[in-house]
Amino acid sequence: MIEPFTLPFMARALAEIVLLALICGPVSVFVFARRLSFTSDALTHTVFPGVVIGFMAGQLFAGALVAAIVTAVALTLLTAGGRVSDDAATAVLLTAMFSIGVVLVSRRSSYTSDLTSFLFGRLLTVTPRQIAETAVLAVVVLIALAIGARALLFRTFDPAGAQAAGYRVFWLDLWLNLIVALVVVAAVRAVGTILVVALLIIPAAAARMVSDRLAVMVVTGTVLVVAAGYTGLLASWTASLHYGVALTSASAVVLVLVAVYLVLIPVRILRTGPARRT
Repeated sequence: MIEPFTLPFMARALAEIVLLALICGPVSVFVFARRLSFTSDALTHTVFPGVVIGFMAGQLFAGALVAAIVTAVALTLLTAGGRVSDDAATAVLLTAMFSIGVVLVSRRSSYTSDLTSFLFGRLLTVTPRQIAETAVLAVVVLIALAIGARALLFRTFDPAGAQAAGYRVFWLDLWLNLIVALVVVAAVRAVGTILVVALLIIPAAAARMVSDRLAVMVVTGTVLVVAAGYTGLLASWTASLHYGVALTSASAVVLVLVAVYLVLIPVRILRTGPARRT
């Protein structure tokens, strides 16, 4: 249970997951409450060309960060004031940016291996420098959440009231989109552009099964990500070493999260009763 994590690469992978849990837990609650699952999915895909360009230039972190910020700003501008529907703007950006990323990576001779790495991450090859960068982003995200939490909650549950109270809804939307973008950048190298969306959606969705209180959901979601990280890494290690089954670590972590969500569905049904099962 503990021995695998005495190895440096396993310890670094677990440390990366713990850092991601600290930001994915609270941010996923806002994503869940604002029904931004599709937007989060778009951000994880639109960052793909930035990841590819950054990789080619030897600055993967910078490339991902620029792409994420550009996408967050573009999404906010396109959807501000209802000029373009959220779904349409998100779908156009998602397909366009992801296609650009595929075109760029397909020009490389190591197309297959690079594409697999970009999409599904390399959790076991996380370096101390990457952990330090994730830690910096985690601090920035938590500070940004602490500064804007009250206003973001007001806008989430009463947008008209927030606007009447003098809050600039556009800037609050941009603030949250940028926070989500930073989480994507923090997680994309470890779990890839495909699986990072699970860290932004499943923790809050699973926590909602056991509580309706936002503070409890934040703590529960954070704990779930840490537990899934430990269990997924251990399962990947055991499957590969003892049974010869190739199970990628990032995929294992996400599968554990999904399994926890499914297990908690009956808890939600028992809590709310037949009338609110949906």
